[in-house]
Amino acid sequence: MPAFGIPLIGNADICHVIRISEHWCSKFLGGWEKLNKNPHILGVTESMTEKNSRLEKREKPLEGLLVVSVEQAVAAPLCTARLVDAGARVIKIERPGGDFARGYDTAAKGESSYFVWINQGKESVALDFKQTDDKLLLESLIAKADILIQNLAPGALARAGFGLDKLRKRHPKLITCDISGYGNSEEMAHMKAYDFLVQAESGLVDVSGGVNELGRIGVSVCDIGAGMAAHAAILEALLLRARTGRGSGLEISLFDVAAEWMCVPLIHNDYGLGPPPRQGLRHPSIAPYGAFKTNDNINTIVSIQNEREWHQFCEHVLGDKTIADDEMFSSNTARVTNRDELDICINNIVGRLTADQFRSRLIAGSIAQGRINTVDDLSRHPALRRIEVQTSENVKLTIPAQPARWTGCSSEEGKGVPVMGEHTQRIRDEFTGTSKDN
Repeated sequence: MPAFGIPLIGNADICHVIRISEHWCSKFLGGWEKLNKNPHILGVTESMTEKNSRLEKREKPLEGLLVVSVEQAVAAPLCTARLVDAGARVIKIERPGGDFARGYDTAAKGESSYFVWINQGKESVALDFKQTDDKLLLESLIAKADILIQNLAPGALARAGFGLDKLRKRHPKLITCDISGYGNSEEMAHMKAYDFLVQAESGLVDVSGGVNELGRIGVSVCDIGAGMAAHAAILEALLLRARTGRGSGLEISLFDVAAEWMCVPLIHNDYGLGPPPRQGLRHPSIAPYGAFKTNDNINTIVSIQNEREWHQFCEHVLGDKTIADDEMFSSNTARVTNRDELDICINNIVGRLTADQFRSRLIAGSIAQGRINTVDDLSRHPALRRIEVQTSENVKLTIPAQPARWTGCSSEEGKGVPVMGEHTQRIRDEFTGTSKDN
């Protein structure tokens, strides 16, 4: 057991607490000269320059970890993007032709918006698994890796000689993560698993959209969810390895992620009165919770979560306390049952107001509400945090910042996006000591 009883994580067995302890001991106990350079030891308040410098240099939790990811599209690259943010070194393996997400669009100043979003700070290595030298390089990378991630088609990596079970037996500390569309389901093995297809197969499309129209969720939510689930599972596997010294095999499927999200509609279907119907801009099981249009043709979303809020809504927004106690509306179950009558009652009042008047009343009653913004509105939203990133051609643009913020640390700038195969030769020299041209 290491110092302080804290388990170590990573190939180099580097512990966050030990690093900090060694850093401060060497910095502050190294003699009067160092002491004089750090007057805050003696109780002197640090300057703003010192504070800003300290905030800008936070130690990252996954520093020292090596991640090898045979990845494409969105799910695995999103997972490894979060690992990069946490300090891990991520070597992205691209097959001949590169990650096909590079060609999804050219919206990011000539490059793919998808690729720029989730591939910053990675090292790109282009490998053809049919070539002996490239297979040897991948073997060398895996031998030194802490984590191996892949989201190729089912069986593709195994057919190339890199079955994950065999790799874990060969490298007991290795954590592997296999991201697929439908897991090990033999019935679905022949199915391609793109995000929209999984939305449809899982029933997400059936509960999305308007009353008379099915709707795709507007972003690649199954891909994103699978990447987030993989990220969380890998962190759990790292903690387990710190205790046991052994790696783990993880399997994440887009379908499993979507199915778990569909738990509430599925319970209604299997044990209740049937799945909730599509409601468009209304919540299927809470009322009032939806969009209401004012006389200037602007929709505002209103959310009532409990009876206290319902009474406040009736008093401050509708201007009639008695509505709250009407038998048709006196509980959430009653309001959902009588939703059409409820909406007529509310719209008769709200339809005479402007959006500003409506929102003023909602604020006065402490009622949760939100605007239905466009993407252009998002671009100018006061809560939007941005970071500056660079395309593979060193063109700068700003995109939304990573959602996790570390208290006491300044926001970090984004990193550059690699050219396909940009780091192949350097990685080959580092991990095999040979050049392919030799």
